[in-house]
Amino acid sequence: MELSSLLWAMWYILPAYVANASPVIVGGGRPIDGGRLWRDGRRLFGDGKTWRGFIGGVLLGTLTGAVQYAITPDFYGSLKTALMLAFLLAFGALLGDIIGSFIKRRANLPRGAPAIGLDQLGFLISALALAYPVKTLDSGQIIFLLIVSPFVHWGANYFAYKMGWKSVPW
Repeated sequence: MELSSLLWAMWYILPAYVANASPVIVGGGRPIDGGRLWRDGRRLFGDGKTWRGFIGGVLLGTLTGAVQYAITPDFYGSLKTALMLAFLLAFGALLGDIIGSFIKRRANLPRGAPAIGLDQLGFLISALALAYPVKTLDSGQIIFLLIVSPFVHWGANYFAYKMGWKSVPW
């Protein structure tokens, strides 16, 4: 596989990465679950999943797609395709993150506790699944993203921790 193919894979997934990282900066406020409990007596998602973080992340991820289109319009074909792809990647990433929080609450893991694999790949798999109908990658590019995304995720979290945006480095 050519290097350019791997770089295009990173370019493709950038709206999901931006959306997944954004709630650390733009989040806060009212929790999505509104404090509701699941039948096991635990919160649905917890205080860390907020409307402001979700909506802000989707908007920033979609905006990333608009900027990408301005830089490389041939990659997308049309602005409509670029915006739809970016929206689905961003929405999918945050949906995957919320599903991960739901699973972590069922496992009785506290807010901020690491869940190796789930934290690093749940957002990616959900983003790729939702974006598939609009534009997808070849299998080699997807495998590359499955390998590299945990390192990107860990690096971004460590950076956010060092910047004081997160209380834990994972």
